[in-house]
Amino acid sequence: MEAPIRMLDERTDQATRKMLEKVVERKQKFDRFKSWHLIAMWATVFISFLFFFYIYKSVMQPYSYSFASMFSAFVNQSANFYLLVFTVCLYGLMNLLREKREKAEKEYHALRCEIIDKSKDLWKKEDEWKNRHTVFEMMKKNYDINLYHENK
Repeated sequence: MEAPIRMLDERTDQATRKMLEKVVERKQKFDRFKSWHLIAMWATVFISFLFFFYIYKSVMQPYSYSFASMFSAFVNQSANFYLLVFTVCLYGLMNLLREKREKAEKEYHALRCEIIDKSKDLWKKEDEWKNRHTVFEMMKKNYDINLYHENK
């Protein structure tokens, strides 16, 4: 369990601390997929640009007089096929990471909204209800998780 969540002894019960721990895990998972997707996206853009520039310089400029000669020159070099496959696979990886990022974001947002909806049940006593803002502030400051409002 995370140290700041463990320090919430009197303010929360064990179930609430476990829910806060799970929302932190989902947020970290979402952030991880978000950063990997961003890296894959920029790598795809960069590699695609380099590939098309290479094709332009090595195939399109010298053989621009005929499409058949351009196609023949493209097919004759096996490196073109491998670069094309690599670029397409990188594009597929980018889309796969985008889907995983969206799924992780939905899971994170659903659990965060569940905590917000159940806050009256999680902090039932009067003194717990008055001190819940310290828990919300700690989550916002340490993990950038907003438990005040359901909107992102």
